[in-house]
Amino acid sequence: MRFAEPNFLWALFTLPLFLLLFIYAYHRRKKLASRFASISMLPKIATSLSPWRRAIKTSLLLLGLAFLILALARPQWGRQMEHIERKGLDVLLLQDISLSMLAEDVKPNRLVRSRHEISAFLDTLSGDRVGLVAFSGEAQTLVPLTLDYGTVQLILRDLEPGWLLPGTDLAAAIDKGLQMFRRSKVPSKYAVMVLMGDGEEQDAKAVEKAKEAAEAGIRIYTVGIGSKEGVPIPEPSKNGDVSYHKDRFGNIVTTHLEEKTLQDIAGITGARYFYASPGEFQLQKVLSEIQSLEKRDTSSDQMENYKDRYQIFLAIAALLFLAEALLSERGKKRKQVAGRFS
Repeated sequence: MRFAEPNFLWALFTLPLFLLLFIYAYHRRKKLASRFASISMLPKIATSLSPWRRAIKTSLLLLGLAFLILALARPQWGRQMEHIERKGLDVLLLQDISLSMLAEDVKPNRLVRSRHEISAFLDTLSGDRVGLVAFSGEAQTLVPLTLDYGTVQLILRDLEPGWLLPGTDLAAAIDKGLQMFRRSKVPSKYAVMVLMGDGEEQDAKAVEKAKEAAEAGIRIYTVGIGSKEGVPIPEPSKNGDVSYHKDRFGNIVTTHLEEKTLQDIAGITGARYFYASPGEFQLQKVLSEIQSLEKRDTSSDQMENYKDRYQIFLAIAALLFLAEALLSERGKKRKQVAGRFS
């Protein structure tokens, strides 16, 4: 026998405390009754109360609690074979980590908000392989396609600008994704990219790469992050002061969302563009789109599982509680023997 939830077994150590509580309550009632009659007179007054029945009721209640705790711990024995099939897509996340992602037009800033939304996005996936590519002036594969969402979340938490060359190279990110999908040798209809950024690329290479992806049958969903008006880029200093990023002439650099490139990338590949406004992110809408796509069988396994037997312990606990409720503390009333002078 094994327990699926063994942590509940620690609750068994509370049973002696309940026993002490019952004993205390018994002596407490006895002490209160002694205010109205002497200890020697109590058995004569309460002739129908049975200490043995009270002890039995207490034992039934404690045993019922013990079996209830055992049921919560989910005892298991015996095994059964289950056939499990998994279906899913290969979803590659392309995350912009350029300096402009520190802009605070989306709170707390574009990058932190993106990380939070991707984390929530991963929590809703099941059976889909996920990869992570970070990009700014270059692109780097951080997590290859995997079912281990925990690893993706772990790497995601540490994403910060400054890891890669400065700038924004959407083409490099898409190219990195194409290389990964080619190596995986998965049919393109099961391959999807989700690109998140502010779209501030300086040339049209990204559109050319999007055409290459479309020819391969790969969809690229894009999520535009940030406001459409220019905002400065904070640069926290070591002493805690906040300044703003400036160009070589000392002018404050502003950043704004460039939707046109992101819209073109999505449109060319047969996907959709989503605008993540300051008040509403869009990854859940992307998820809805992805879930409507055809999914492939990612794995098929025979799994041996233990059979749950908690029902037996739960039934015993219910019977013990029922017996305790039906059993009265009062026995048959003892006949009083008349005294000599009655």
